[in-house]
Amino acid sequence: MQFGIVYLTVSAAGALIAVGVLLYWIASRKRIAAETVGRAEERARTLLRDAEREAENRKKEALLEAKEKAHQIVVEADRVTEERRQQATRLEQVLGKKEEKLTERLAAAEQMEKELRAREQATREREKATAAAAARYEQLVAEQQKELQRVAGLTADEAKELLIKQLEADARRDAANLVKRLESEARETAAARAKQLVTEAIQRSAPEHATETTVSVVDLPSDDMKGRIIGREGRNIRALEIATGVDLIVDDTPGAIILSGFDPYRREIARQAIERLIADGRIHPARIEEVVEKVKAELEETVRQDGEAAAFELGIHDLDPEVHRLMGRLKYRTSYGQNVLSHCKEVAHVAGLMARELGLDPQTTVRAAFLHDIGKALDREMQGTHLEIGVEFLRRHRESEAVLQAVAAHHMDIDWPSLEAMLVQAADAVSAARPGARRDILESYVKRLERLEGIADSFKGVSKSFALQAGREIRILVESEKISDEEAVWLSKDIARRIESELEYPGQIKVTVIRETRAVEYAK
Repeated sequence: MQFGIVYLTVSAAGALIAVGVLLYWIASRKRIAAETVGRAEERARTLLRDAEREAENRKKEALLEAKEKAHQIVVEADRVTEERRQQATRLEQVLGKKEEKLTERLAAAEQMEKELRAREQATREREKATAAAAARYEQLVAEQQKELQRVAGLTADEAKELLIKQLEADARRDAANLVKRLESEARETAAARAKQLVTEAIQRSAPEHATETTVSVVDLPSDDMKGRIIGREGRNIRALEIATGVDLIVDDTPGAIILSGFDPYRREIARQAIERLIADGRIHPARIEEVVEKVKAELEETVRQDGEAAAFELGIHDLDPEVHRLMGRLKYRTSYGQNVLSHCKEVAHVAGLMARELGLDPQTTVRAAFLHDIGKALDREMQGTHLEIGVEFLRRHRESEAVLQAVAAHHMDIDWPSLEAMLVQAADAVSAARPGARRDILESYVKRLERLEGIADSFKGVSKSFALQAGREIRILVESEKISDEEAVWLSKDIARRIESELEYPGQIKVTVIRETRAVEYAK
């Protein structure tokens, strides 16, 4: 019984313990569940807060991105709008200009239409007047025919036949008289016509001789250089011809151009200038003028040295430098095809030999013989004969009276002042008369070109004139301040008429008047 009670007690205690454990477990689970639920709620709240923050951030980022894109779109729209506005402005300007031009053209067209209507009206009036005059003329002719028929007692056909017979008889008589007169004139002018034909034949062959002394040839490194010498639209070749007074002939001759001009001094300047331009490579109008001026200055010094060397060769050591310069220029002057400087040296040698043989004063004789043609270096620039110009020039440079008298007498214009003067004249004749020394055709040709330039230079406002193309063309530079464009036209006509009345020449001569205005400023 006690055991049962104990058993029951133990069982009740176990049950109580089990109930307590169960209750503890349940309480623990509830607490754990409550803690888990609390932590879950807290985590949910945390996640919710994080989600809200992230959503807010993303919302802000999206808003900022949207604002940025909207700003970019606005900027791009503004840029496109500005470009279109500028294009519209440009188009508006272009359209405005076109509208102005169209307005001007419309005004011009209206003016032209008015003029055409006026001309048409005038034409109609003239046509009416002409028709009225023609009708009146026909009426008068009919009245006159009727009156003539009444007075003559002939019909129109009978009068016409009678008139034709009378005209035929008169024509036959006039033709017979004309034939007789022509035959008589032919017999009278046969000799003159023959001379003219011979002269024309000589004239046609003359260029072969003139070419030898009126042209120079400049060799080119290549044919491409011809284009550079000609220049764009011919500017370079025109600048060369104007600056030198020489005609440049650029033809199919390979590797060469031809310089044509009757003055050898000008041709030499042109030749040296072109050679320097080719070597330098810079060929344009300003450079051409610079090189030509430089060549002129250097050639002046060269001719002075040539004159000094010729005088030194003859034993003459006290001449003025200006005399040396003019004597050197005679190297580029010919007389009847004979080089004048060589001629002067030759005359001096011959006269000196004769003076020594005769026991006369060789120094005065040689000096006068050497200087006797110095005036030929100036006669193209001054009025007067080369003898008068030379004597006056030597007198200004303090030459002795004996030399002056001998120079003045070398063409027998004055009585012989001394035996030395006679020797100078004799030596001059010997040098000129020796076979092959001279050609008459060249001197007459040069004189004709000089007269051609002289006629042009005599007109007011002419600055320079150059005879080119063997005298077939003359180019005249005028002063733009004194001669207008209209006056230049009349000047060319006046010079042409003057040449026709004063010169005799074959073919025709082209007269070109050049008026040029230059504005020069320097950039500093």
